[in-house]
Amino acid sequence: MIKINENFLNLQESYLFSTVAKKVSEFSLKNPDKKIIKLGIGDVTRPIVPAVIEAMHKAVEEMSTKENFKGYGPEQGYEFLRKKIVEDYQKRGIDLKIDEIFVSDGAKCDCGNIVDIFDINNKIAITDPVYPVYLDTNVMSGRSGKYNENTGKYENIVYIPATAENNFIPELPKERVDVIYLCFPNNPTGTTLSKKELKKWVEYAKENKAIILFDSAYEAFISEEDVPHSIYEIEGAKEVAIEFRSFSKTAGFTGVRCAYTVVPKDVCGYTSNGEEISLNKLWNRRQCTKFNGVSYIVQKGAEAVYTEEGQKQIKENIAYYMENAKIIREGLKKAGYTVFGGKNAPYIWLKVPEGLTSWEFFDKLLKEVYVVGTPGVGFGPSGEGYFRLTAFGTKESTVEAMERIQKLKI
Repeated sequence: MIKINENFLNLQESYLFSTVAKKVSEFSLKNPDKKIIKLGIGDVTRPIVPAVIEAMHKAVEEMSTKENFKGYGPEQGYEFLRKKIVEDYQKRGIDLKIDEIFVSDGAKCDCGNIVDIFDINNKIAITDPVYPVYLDTNVMSGRSGKYNENTGKYENIVYIPATAENNFIPELPKERVDVIYLCFPNNPTGTTLSKKELKKWVEYAKENKAIILFDSAYEAFISEEDVPHSIYEIEGAKEVAIEFRSFSKTAGFTGVRCAYTVVPKDVCGYTSNGEEISLNKLWNRRQCTKFNGVSYIVQKGAEAVYTEEGQKQIKENIAYYMENAKIIREGLKKAGYTVFGGKNAPYIWLKVPEGLTSWEFFDKLLKEVYVVGTPGVGFGPSGEGYFRLTAFGTKESTVEAMERIQKLKI
């Protein structure tokens, strides 16, 4: 009799975004004449920039010749791309080594796979609301304990609320934890931490021999001063933090798949006997065993992101999305909503009207004005009463969505 991993049974019925997709599909089938505007899932709509496409075309041509053909590449990523990533960090005064960079097929994958190198008994802390992958992968691994229907929480997970009441600045855990997930600029709230606030987390991790898993997938959207683009801008962070970054939103690689994780050699974990072990070494071993690397063609495209022309072109795309964010933010305010985010991130977080739950507001938007967003409660219990919209649509659809929402009867 084959036995299953019963931790999967502790997961909630379905992944948040698949539930959203199912509801939208059902509505669309019943109402084929309705034009639905999707501002729910954070997928880009602008084409990949010419500099990147040109580099990928050249790489394809290389693969057609005996002299330049590439088979299996290094699991950690080609040196030409890792070198560019190191140079990009150096522009912010951050000194990293090439073998501290691990190229992958997505930050989502790495955020989920990183749990492989940690003991099952580690205490996990997540901000609330939070990107679902952080929580769900720990549920799958058996660290969460049972789900409590009344509280909307897992018994062994430490939840750190980040809401309007505390200006979306999560407080340090009141109990000792081992692994801390932080995402800034934040998905879903679109808010940020200052260097002063982030420093508190680094100091906490150092004092408690904890690890910070820092998702900075949206750092390219930061426009304001004193908002750190990397946790390594904070002194001592290279001793306690692993950072995840992605080309998905930065350069439109959602369908191409390329990201990277930074694991400094100074970041350590401990055996049950107290022996200090480099996490860089463990992650390298994990990747070499379970991952065959990102294709040469894709990595050549990612390398082109760092060229002068590539930077210019992707910044134009980012500016386009942030203009959408401004349209959404101002349009919602005009309609009377309380709005957060949208200044350093492509996400806008709003309070739903009084008397409605997040899912009820989702249904109202879909059925009455045919606009799709994401219910805040899907990101955690503290997300109840909030709603997320993304700036990744076209400008035309974004403007139309705001016109529709402003006509919505609340």
